[in-house]
Amino acid sequence: MSSSNPENALRSPGRMASGAFHPKGGAATSRRGSNKNNTRGFEVINGEDSSTKPLSGEAHAGPALPERTWVAKQCWGLKGIFIQPINILLVCVPIGIASGKGDWGCLPTFLLNFIAIVPLAAVLGAFTESLSAHTGQMVGGLLNATFGNAVEMIVTINAIRAGLVSVVQQSLIGSILSNLLLVLGMAFLGAGLVNKESTFNATGAGTNVSCLVLSSLALTLPTVYSYMPNATLADEVSLSRIIALVMGFVYVAFLVFQLRTHADLFTGEEAEGEEEEVDLAIVSSLVGLFATTGAVAYCSEFLVDSIEGVSKEYGLPYAFIGLILLPIVGNAAEHTTAVTAAYKGMMDLALGVAVGSSTQIALFVVPFSVIVGWIYDVPMTLNFQAFDATVFLLSVFIASGILGDGVANWFEGLMLCSTYAIVAIITWYIPEAGDAHRMLSANVTAVPPSIFV
Repeated sequence: MSSSNPENALRSPGRMASGAFHPKGGAATSRRGSNKNNTRGFEVINGEDSSTKPLSGEAHAGPALPERTWVAKQCWGLKGIFIQPINILLVCVPIGIASGKGDWGCLPTFLLNFIAIVPLAAVLGAFTESLSAHTGQMVGGLLNATFGNAVEMIVTINAIRAGLVSVVQQSLIGSILSNLLLVLGMAFLGAGLVNKESTFNATGAGTNVSCLVLSSLALTLPTVYSYMPNATLADEVSLSRIIALVMGFVYVAFLVFQLRTHADLFTGEEAEGEEEEVDLAIVSSLVGLFATTGAVAYCSEFLVDSIEGVSKEYGLPYAFIGLILLPIVGNAAEHTTAVTAAYKGMMDLALGVAVGSSTQIALFVVPFSVIVGWIYDVPMTLNFQAFDATVFLLSVFIASGILGDGVANWFEGLMLCSTYAIVAIITWYIPEAGDAHRMLSANVTAVPPSIFV
């Protein structure tokens, strides 16, 4: 659940999927002044509908269509949100909850709730966009920053409460990598199927990449600090909480920069065109938003509770679950949105979804996770371990090099997807903490004593 246009949602799977709030072909708005669709028998003068002047030879063309009622508008808006192909998977929501409550086993519970959260994320993004359309730029940006990442935030809260700090850290890094490498790479590949080269707003993309560089610094330095002599866990926790507050302040400043003081730098081609009327009222959007958030929270709780059982019984590595599988849950809607937008030539929107989502997670959700750990008295730190921090740093480096010229082609997309594939393969082979300790012990006993001892 970001276009580079600040008036669009930072994460807009609902609108881009197929016009969720204003479906094409529906009578959602009455647009006058179009010669192409003039079927009412009125004369069009200077691009305006002259409804009081019948065409020659016709005394009357019939009464005008009545305006839709409030209830009809809400029904039409909800239809646009829920009548989407991906929402067929919503059938897994009640089944997944029944699996968790009925103790069907860790694997069915994991798979059913895993699949259920995918369409819920798309619906949540649609309701978020609908609500933000009724607010100003700043409030809309904050709404999208909060509820646009609701899936990641809810999974984070449930995992921290369960004490799965490593899973939280890996899932957050995985969400950034998924957007920055896989989603962006697939978007470039999709654009390359249509055009040899596609251009985008390099200035807006560069600002997001700069924020990612800052985030990589904020994650790498605490990780390096943990390897210093006499560094204690208490010091790491205190250091991480201070840095998290600084990152949160930077993200608020970034919203002001993007939506208020330098909004012109983030305006892309999708900003042009006619505004579409939003059918859903604020009350309907709020009800749908909180209902969907509750469903996500319920499913994610069963999902998190089944992770440990799946890992132990079926040998699925924790690192692979956190870095690869869990990010797919929250990024499925963004993936579809970015690729579809890029294929249609709207590269700024595609980059806003992919790179913008990465920036939100890095500057907003990561410090949010540290604060949640603070609240629940769980030692959630920014020490993301050497592998995760290194992969994040190198991925930002690769993305910055590709986005620097403002031109995209299919080969750059292939490089990004290949990088993500390499990371996914390595995570499958990362040993668990217990396995690594046993391997280290075996190696230590097998090594002959040094002649210098």
